[in-house]
Amino acid sequence: MRTMLPAAIMATAITLVGAGAAVAETPKPVPRWSTCVGKNLDGLECSTVRVPLDYSRPDGRTIELAISRKASRHPEKRRGVLLLNPGGPGLVGLTAPNLLGLSQQIQDSYDVIGFDPRGVGRSTPLTCDLDLEQQADASNPPFPHNARDVTAAAAFAQQVAHQCTTSKTSDLLPYISTANTARDLDRIREALGAPKLSYYGASYGTYLGAVYTTLFPGRSDRIVLDSSLPPDGYTVSALRAQGSGFETRFPDFADWVTVHAKSLGTTPAAVRAKYFELAARLDKSPQNGMDGTAFRATTSGLIRDNSVFPFLADIWQKLDTNTYPQEPVVDRGDNLQASYLGVVCGDSRWPRSVATYQANVAIDRVRSPMYGPLAANIRACAYWPSPTASKVRITGAGPSNVLIVQNLRDPATPLAGARQMRAALGHRARMVTVDQGGHGVYTAANLCGKAAVDTFLTTGKRPQRDTFCQ
Repeated sequence: MRTMLPAAIMATAITLVGAGAAVAETPKPVPRWSTCVGKNLDGLECSTVRVPLDYSRPDGRTIELAISRKASRHPEKRRGVLLLNPGGPGLVGLTAPNLLGLSQQIQDSYDVIGFDPRGVGRSTPLTCDLDLEQQADASNPPFPHNARDVTAAAAFAQQVAHQCTTSKTSDLLPYISTANTARDLDRIREALGAPKLSYYGASYGTYLGAVYTTLFPGRSDRIVLDSSLPPDGYTVSALRAQGSGFETRFPDFADWVTVHAKSLGTTPAAVRAKYFELAARLDKSPQNGMDGTAFRATTSGLIRDNSVFPFLADIWQKLDTNTYPQEPVVDRGDNLQASYLGVVCGDSRWPRSVATYQANVAIDRVRSPMYGPLAANIRACAYWPSPTASKVRITGAGPSNVLIVQNLRDPATPLAGARQMRAALGHRARMVTVDQGGHGVYTAANLCGKAAVDTFLTTGKRPQRDTFCQ
């Protein structure tokens, strides 16, 4: 068994009170706050909001969204509400007000709101009925060494798609999309009684924020997109780009190793060679559940943050000396995988042909050999029903109120995608690029990048033109 990786109010109703009578709005429900219970929720208040499952039928079936709040200590100075999304898709967001490390200045300026998007966590959740081993492979199918491996992955991908689309929550799937989650954001705003909302989104949360401010430009206050996807969102191309992103970022880790973990290599070239050596060895002989695919995916995940370089190096050293421990395997359910697939596969069309993925893998084996073939491999999206709604086209129509912040060497959402998002938003956006590696500007070390976000959210001031942080 493979090692598991370390790891969005009811519509306002109107009633005609007799012929010729004035139209009256029913009172809008407001959240009833209570103390949150759970890990990383200390000091937060929690509540729920009901939203339409299908926005084309606003008076039909509803689903529940779980929301959290860290209220401003100075309500008399509070600007409004700031909604957070930490990325994913599939990640819970209730804990975000505690975990994103927002400055006290921001926390004093807003009621900070977290939420579990539709299909996720404590909101009405999705499942694909995946067992423990399927959960690992649904996230990262086995590393493909040749065309036959892609064919094998296709059979598994087809099975996962079948389970997702026939599970006990499959009736939710046609409505699990970024556009509907963006509409949920506006229902949360309405429930909170805010005329506008400000927003901070990271990673996939950038696409969600861009879709929201495209759909609701007049209700958008200050919008921050940190580590941006392209304007088409999480497509097959965006996933493949993680192969080149890995290649751009890995030298930062390799340089660190040559100083702090020399047993793994005294030159960057030697550290790169060690990566291929360990991956090949684990492909043939996994250690306590860590196979070559899990090794590549673990490395890809952990090079996103400089602060965990020591932890990653320790994993490598244990694998290199055959001392990697047997780690307990905990089944936390498949909601993460199910909600990830629900959005990623439901947002856009993915190639249906296995031959297309075989060709992509072959290309990326040459272009981005460290991680490219894994990122290019076939997934359940190839067998997903076609999207039921039109995709939202990101444009520059609306107020100039978006700030994009982006690291130069981001392995998960590479710079090229952020530049595409910047171009799509046109006059609406300013972009601050930061000369550092990793996934996430605000949570990293560069004070210039962090200050740009703090200044914008607290004062509304952005650079007059796109800028660069050394």
